[in-house]
Amino acid sequence: MAHLAVTDLDRGRHLVDERLNRAGVGWAGARDDRLEVWNEDWRLTVDGRDHRLELESDDGRFGVQLRLVEDRAPVLHGEQGFSQKGSTQGNASHYYSLTRMPTSGTLRMDGKAIDVRGASWMDHEFGTSFLEPDQQGWDWFSLQLEDGTDVMVYQLRLRDGSVHPNSSGTVVTTTGDTRVLSAGDYRLEAGRVWISGTSEAHYPVEWRVGIPSARLDLEVRAAVDAQELHTAESTGVTYWEGAVVVSGTRNGEPIEGRGYLEMTGYAGQPMSEVLR
Repeated sequence: MAHLAVTDLDRGRHLVDERLNRAGVGWAGARDDRLEVWNEDWRLTVDGRDHRLELESDDGRFGVQLRLVEDRAPVLHGEQGFSQKGSTQGNASHYYSLTRMPTSGTLRMDGKAIDVRGASWMDHEFGTSFLEPDQQGWDWFSLQLEDGTDVMVYQLRLRDGSVHPNSSGTVVTTTGDTRVLSAGDYRLEAGRVWISGTSEAHYPVEWRVGIPSARLDLEVRAAVDAQELHTAESTGVTYWEGAVVVSGTRNGEPIEGRGYLEMTGYAGQPMSEVLR
């Protein structure tokens, strides 16, 4: 299964496409000797440190053709890349990120090709089991700050509204050093709520993120409120995932940034049931 989404900030719209195909007949698959995955003509290939991503929506409305360069070591989250998600042994994942990959290529929108440059964030998380029955979903942030600092934090929400103690995060300094955060090392405070007209889910689209050890006090808000994904053809999960803008202070001085926010478990069945 594969999802493709592009947020058009200038026009305030969120474009989504998805595919679900069988691997056995070669329509989709992945190599086991290197990072190479495909779903029909959607493809990510890796040659050395170059990652090439080629995706276009089935109706031709939007697509990307990008070259992403792996120019620094992967960031290992949790304990050397082992991220415990629950209290029970085995409810965990292997988790690493490439947080700031120099990127260039083409974005296609409405039949027009636009040359783009930027810094991409690539997450890879995998395992055999993740969540426990009382876990409803999660709120996950990946933030690139203008001073070169990168932040990943998430909270696992329980069905009673509280936060699971295995929530965690990572701060990546400008020199590439990492600091692992436990649930008590940061705070996430939900603010303004956007209500989906489709699912009627209530999503917090403005957040306060505080990390005292990094002297960070950040305001995170959705670049576009309506960035909800309905994946009826593949996972059947409805969730919010999209671009955010960041402002706030570090050491009391103003700082800005950008990033991505994913919120699950606000509509439909709990994610612990989906991932069972």
